[in-house]
Amino acid sequence: MPELPEVETTRRGLEPHLLGHRVLAVEVRQRQLRWPVARALIRDLPGQRIEAIERRAKYLLVHTPVGSAVLHLGMSGSLRVLPARTPIGAHDHVDWRLDAGRVLRYTDPRRFGCQLWQAPGTTHELLQDLGPEPLSDAFDGDALWTRSRGRKAAVKTFIMDQAVVVGVGNIYASEALFAAGIHPLRAAGAVSRERYAHLAQAIKGILARAIERGGTTLRDFITPDGAPGYFEQELAVYGHEGEACRDCGTPVRCAVVGQRSTYWCSRCQR
Repeated sequence: MPELPEVETTRRGLEPHLLGHRVLAVEVRQRQLRWPVARALIRDLPGQRIEAIERRAKYLLVHTPVGSAVLHLGMSGSLRVLPARTPIGAHDHVDWRLDAGRVLRYTDPRRFGCQLWQAPGTTHELLQDLGPEPLSDAFDGDALWTRSRGRKAAVKTFIMDQAVVVGVGNIYASEALFAAGIHPLRAAGAVSRERYAHLAQAIKGILARAIERGGTTLRDFITPDGAPGYFEQELAVYGHEGEACRDCGTPVRCAVVGQRSTYWCSRCQR
């Protein structure tokens, strides 16, 4: 599933091709995605000008004067801006017909993504209980320490809780904990305030670098075979089970935590 940097990369890549443009029509060839394509989106979006494109956690919000589309890429989805006459593929489920002879095309082989609608002045239920954005001023070590008091769950599970902080997916949780020198299986409530300060900074730094990498590798979103240029992964521990830790040479370990593969160095992380 795309993580926060990939979604932010997608947002930045689409923005110059969508901002200020008008949606002429919405064509739905397959309404049954993770949830059915919202009828309000099909009804209200045509005729509207796109005013802004925002990312909230792993969702994209496309704002118009009459409401906002709430989009998620699921496990295999992509959004591309294409010439209007581009042939339709088997998994091209939704087109937004735009002015200037283009379409915003949603492709999703597994159909785990969504296209929902948020009315003006409201917050969609999927977004209501989300924690702070990791790159915002609202997120820091003190916030993590306060939320963690009394928590017995593993710290990796804790920082992946979307009510604690959004967008810290499996890869980045492992990488940030390595950078902060914290063992992923340590109880969240047993981590000190000082170490949470290091962890918060590690999360911010790793996500910011991943977004920057994505920004430098974007492909053209207008060509028919265009796809988001996902960041070049430079991972210290994730996916390196049995290999030597880059800092100390100890073999990287792996275990399943919360049904997700977790990687760490038993010498560098405690």
